Amino acid sequence: MSLSREQILGEMGLGPIWRVRDQVPPSEFCPAPELEPDIPSAPALAARPDGKTGNVGSRGDSLPGAVDAPDWPDLAKQVAECRICGLCQQRKQAVLGVGDRQADWLFVGEGPGAEEDVQGEPFVGQAGKLLDNMLAALDLKRDNKVYIANAVKCRPPGNRTPEAAEMAACRPYLERQIALIKPKIIVLLGKAAVHSVLHEDKTLASMRGQCFDYQGIPVVVTYHPAYLLRNLPDKAKAWEDLLLARRILRQKSAPAPNPDLPF
Repeated sequence: MSLSREQILGEMGLGPIWRVRDQVPPSEFCPAPELEPDIPSAPALAARPDGKTGNVGSRGDSLPGAVDAPDWPDLAKQVAECRICGLCQQRKQAVLGVGDRQADWLFVGEGPGAEEDVQGEPFVGQAGKLLDNMLAALDLKRDNKVYIANAVKCRPPGNRTPEAAEMAACRPYLERQIALIKPKIIVLLGKAAVHSVLHEDKTLASMRGQCFDYQGIPVVVTYHPAYLLRNLPDKAKAWEDLLLARRILRQKSAPAPNPDLPF
């Protein structure tokens, strides 16, 4: 038996229905972006096994530049065979992502956990259940107009936060996913996702309630579902962020007004 929207919000700790009062129009949240994010310096040049110099991962393999994967099967194969950083050593499998490959919504988390490493799909534990409830409250599902990915494709040991070098190694794969999906809105779940996509190290609290830009795609920042399970009062803030993302998406999808109409 499917749950009503009110029941879903109740499970998220947001019942009765939580509504945002008068908001600034999305156009004021997300003006035509002019910001150039601060991109961290490239990894230092190091000696490669062949005696040459180049960007290398912790296994000595060259870090990828732009991923040459014209389609999803090629991308999946490259990710599955990736041996660039040390995360490959203990993984059971690489976790590319899940969902609609022509999605309007792209959600980006941090990295696979233990359950995701076994099942090969992101967000399948308790954090995944909460994310599914958040999606359902927006009348969304992970296989319909939604794609879910992570900043890194292999599980960090002990479910720790991915390191900067690990995210740098995986970033070309995520960038290729974004290029293939062509989402209308990106929602970043947690600080690691923010660092990977926007190259920002600011606090999430300081970045919430704003619209950022990734190559012309609006980006909204919110808390990771795993964090919300430990900090229940912040669920309301995450819901506010999702409502902001939905307003921005609706404005982006709205037809342009006809200047010839008198009303």
